[in-house]
Amino acid sequence: MANNRATKSGFAAEAQRKINAKYNEELAQETLEWIREITGEDINIAGDMDNFYETLNNGTLLCRLVNCIQPGMVKKINESKMAFKCMENINAFLEAAKNLGVPTQETFQTVDLWERQNLNSVVICLQSLGRKAGNFGKPSIGPKEAEKNERHFTEEKLRAGQSIIGLQMGSNKGANQSGINFGNTRHM
Repeated sequence: MANNRATKSGFAAEAQRKINAKYNEELAQETLEWIREITGEDINIAGDMDNFYETLNNGTLLCRLVNCIQPGMVKKINESKMAFKCMENINAFLEAAKNLGVPTQETFQTVDLWERQNLNSVVICLQSLGRKAGNFGKPSIGPKEAEKNERHFTEEKLRAGQSIIGLQMGSNKGANQSGINFGNTRHM
């Protein structure tokens, strides 16, 4: 747990300060309010890091959350306070979140929550899950998911596009290979 670790110093402390600076209390509070709305549980919705961590660190609330979104996602929720049982809950939540459509890049690692390493990534994951909850008939949070925007072009339009050199291609006006020195060293 976070209180069993040695305090960080030097570069590690500086890196941890940068990670903690990304934490947004308003987003965390919005997330906790959404969790309370979905689960119906009476939780403290203060968005500070300490409350956010204490509310979610054993993973039981997270497991109940995904089971409220889609019943049966987590088969067994461990109520034990033993470290490995709590981490099993967090892992079960992460697997369920991925199955509900949360992209892998928006999930977090178990230690981010359990050892309080990166609570911002936990907020990001829960916000992403909150967007996906709308697909299951539950209240959602955050920006609305983008919808498919398929475009259809005529053959004439497609042929016209092939003859145009896009600006991102750049220009080779005045280009030559002088100064290119691959593999050669400078001889003095």
